[in-house]
Amino acid sequence: MHNSPAKSSGKYSVLAFLFLGWCISYIDRAAINIGIAAIGSEFNLSTTVLGVVLSSFFVGYAIMQLPGGWLADKFGSKKIIISAILIWSVFTIFTGLSWSLASLVVIRFLFGIGEGAYPSASLKGIAETFPKKERPRMASILMSSNYVGSAFAPLIIAPMILWLGWRETFFIIGAAGIVFVLFYWLFIKSPVQKEEKQSKKTEEKTSLKQLLKMPLMWQLVIAWFGLSMVNKGLDSWMPTYLMNVRNLDLKAIGILTPLPFVAAGIAMTIGGWIMDKYFSGKEKYLLISSASLTAIFLYLMYNASSVAMVITFQALVYFFKSFVFATVTALPQKMFSKDIIGSASGMINLGGQSAGFVSPLMIGILISAFNGSYDAAFWFLIASAGLSIISGLTIQRVRKSTEIDDAPTPTVS
Repeated sequence: MHNSPAKSSGKYSVLAFLFLGWCISYIDRAAINIGIAAIGSEFNLSTTVLGVVLSSFFVGYAIMQLPGGWLADKFGSKKIIISAILIWSVFTIFTGLSWSLASLVVIRFLFGIGEGAYPSASLKGIAETFPKKERPRMASILMSSNYVGSAFAPLIIAPMILWLGWRETFFIIGAAGIVFVLFYWLFIKSPVQKEEKQSKKTEEKTSLKQLLKMPLMWQLVIAWFGLSMVNKGLDSWMPTYLMNVRNLDLKAIGILTPLPFVAAGIAMTIGGWIMDKYFSGKEKYLLISSASLTAIFLYLMYNASSVAMVITFQALVYFFKSFVFATVTALPQKMFSKDIIGSASGMINLGGQSAGFVSPLMIGILISAFNGSYDAAFWFLIASAGLSIISGLTIQRVRKSTEIDDAPTPTVS
């Protein structure tokens, strides 16, 4: 049965709001990466200490992955999405009010707690809204927002920091998030669930226990941890590398750094479709080949002779790592009922965001240990891509769930 135009409009409106929420989150978190040089100068911080500041966000973010997924499964996506965006927007504003290193670390940790609930809740929103056969593609489209937000962030944040200062920038983008919460609350209604309420609690507990025992889930967690070491490491330190090693100024960085994120957004958008059409039951080969190409282009990027080639190879790194992201994001949507999607997504995100704590900190330590050289840092990232390849090699054939699970469509005011 085909959805009516009104219902189709409603579910795509939900997708659009969730997509925009992701873009806002990436603009908010990218602000610290672009502004970290100015922040470090004001507080007189070393690169190792700046690594701690950048990593403090990911500690809170990682901690909230499983609880965020469980809360979304228990209470529905809308309540968790609104709470998450409100919390992270408030602490974005507080970032601009930070007065010491300790306050900055605590505020960024609490900012991470707020953002940490959003990934699983947004994927839960997809599961609540779309029928199961559409979810892998819709999940990939949704997660392409990560790179759209990352592409726009330098274009927005760099000029704001130059014109207004880093503190004022955090005030403005935090206020924008609060406005978005209001619109989401007014216009997106929760779906009417069809499941039997008396059995839901038991099913959730059983499903979560089974989920934690599945080798495939842990293989996906490790695969995404490895690629996230690359992802989070480059996101956090690439602007500083381009300034300190490749001698670009902040204005040039604002223009050039969006390009790899555009490539990543394209790959993420088509990743779910490619997986379903060409790699159904053979998803591991998409993951392994993409992780391998990520490692190759990462090596070529660091050894490139010109800034143009650095950006070109970085775009290829981001393009192929995004196929891994698409695979690990879409597989749970393909395999599980919507009752456990939040927890499954949270489990995978926990692996990815744990890397967000480890990678920026390790890179800061390696740069300091080797007197400002990035050589060891880039070999560390290449080895991390190798971890993803090894995990992919251990994955057995993925069997598609046979459960028919059509989601009700939420209404949009």
